Amino acid sequence: MSTSKLPARPSLESLRKQAKKLARDIVAGDTDAIYRARAQMPRAELPLSQRDAQFVLAREYGFPGWKDLLKEVEQRLGRGLEWAVFEARRVIHDNDTEALRQLLAEYPKLLSWKADENHGGLLGIATGSYGDSGDTSAEEHFTRAACAELMIDAGAVVMPSVCEELLQSHARGLLQLFRRKGLLPPTLKFLAALGDIDAVHAGLNEGGDSLAVVTEAFSVACGFKHDVIALLLLDRAIVLDPDLGAHVDASVERPTFVKYFIDNGPQHATEVGLWKAFVMEQVGRAVSSQSGHDTSVASPSGDSDLAAFRRLLHRETWLLGEAFVQFQVGIIERATLKNRGDFITALLDLDPAILRYQPPPPSQAIEFAFTYVRTHLIPLLTRIWTLPDDLPHAAGMGNLPRVKRWFDASGAPALGEVGNHHPCSPYMPKGRVEEYARQWSAQSVQRVLDTAFAWAVMNSHLDIADFLLAHGADINTSWSSHEPASILHELVFHANYQSMQFLIDHGIDMTIQDYRWNATAQGWALHAAKDQKMGQWLADAQERRGQISALKPGDP
Repeated sequence: MSTSKLPARPSLESLRKQAKKLARDIVAGDTDAIYRARAQMPRAELPLSQRDAQFVLAREYGFPGWKDLLKEVEQRLGRGLEWAVFEARRVIHDNDTEALRQLLAEYPKLLSWKADENHGGLLGIATGSYGDSGDTSAEEHFTRAACAELMIDAGAVVMPSVCEELLQSHARGLLQLFRRKGLLPPTLKFLAALGDIDAVHAGLNEGGDSLAVVTEAFSVACGFKHDVIALLLLDRAIVLDPDLGAHVDASVERPTFVKYFIDNGPQHATEVGLWKAFVMEQVGRAVSSQSGHDTSVASPSGDSDLAAFRRLLHRETWLLGEAFVQFQVGIIERATLKNRGDFITALLDLDPAILRYQPPPPSQAIEFAFTYVRTHLIPLLTRIWTLPDDLPHAAGMGNLPRVKRWFDASGAPALGEVGNHHPCSPYMPKGRVEEYARQWSAQSVQRVLDTAFAWAVMNSHLDIADFLLAHGADINTSWSSHEPASILHELVFHANYQSMQFLIDHGIDMTIQDYRWNATAQGWALHAAKDQKMGQWLADAQERRGQISALKPGDP
């Protein structure tokens, strides 16, 4: 049994590496590592998950568990509040109101903590939705109402961004909670979100002469599917903007126009106006459509989605101008996600302003090409953006000689400034850089190695994956295209059995659970991808691994 003593200035990264090494050594059959695990967890199944390896290490250092060790590390480094924020995030995610209550009592500054002016603090974490909370079930999954109410009652600072997020996520339950607590601004858009038609009427009578305010309220009403209120607001918008009425009445008529907004939620209405937002959404839906044209609005009979896309761009040439470069970026990103290179080609053939825009606007298009296995689209994307010269992109492209150049003669990473590498490289939109730093982990050499490894595996460059694994990449990285999970989770949606087998053969922890649903990769296969065959394949692989680990030395 180890009698390790925690250094006066401990390194959290070093402790995590120690836990990872313990897990790897057990997979390799190291008898000392196995003895250490058995000493702390006699009934644990081997190999250990990363969580169990961290527990063993914490016990060896004399702490009840990993979170107790983390707390001590942060306090010794003078970052007690940082630890408390980290722990509060965890207990909010687990919806553990009692643990949150204890944390708030011990660290009252948590109630006013915020990462930046645009971040809603811990209350924003409890109320924010990764996805749409438009129905009761989704809201229960994505938000933590009990934790939010606890923090509100304890005096949490309510940032304006928190209330705005309720509108964006369509969280009806939380909206009512904030209304009961007297926290909602009495503006037209919040009245529209609540579905209070009498209050909307009163709001229009008192100050409904701003087209921007009415337009925003209309969009919110559509987001919450309040069709009667939306139609009322559309009528007022047309009074303020007769040209809008001419367009709508000559094409799809008002009730159909409202239904389209309710069904599809066009964006940017407050920036460009309702009619242009309607047209932009039609263009975007043509890219996303997978079978024929969009029949939710009037369209020439027989139009294919690509033909409709070209027709709209030829007719609405303003979409190709410099004022709509960000829209052009969005179309290219959407086409990359959907693997529809013909739409990117069709757009670029019309000589849009994005081809001449300097410097090129930030975009996730290249990131999407690597993360979603679309690297065959890179030649199209590099007509606009330069492929970053860093380790992850070299790995994702399968360029082994360039990958090796990011390591010195001893085999250690030689990355230079890590901020110049994905996932925090300068070409990314600022919001994405902040998201990685806040929700995942700060940029580091390990994060770069793990991202490069993930992209190599996802894009089936297994020789490069093998090289990176031998040079420090973590096979159990929490990398994922959205929220922390594992590479094995991600591969489920690509049915890439070869890469999945590579990970399994190299000892990936198949019990890793994703951040949001607490599900293994097998769970994703069964319930998200709805692929029973893959779910059984993963279950069989897990069973074979268990049988192998159960064999004693000398067994056949």
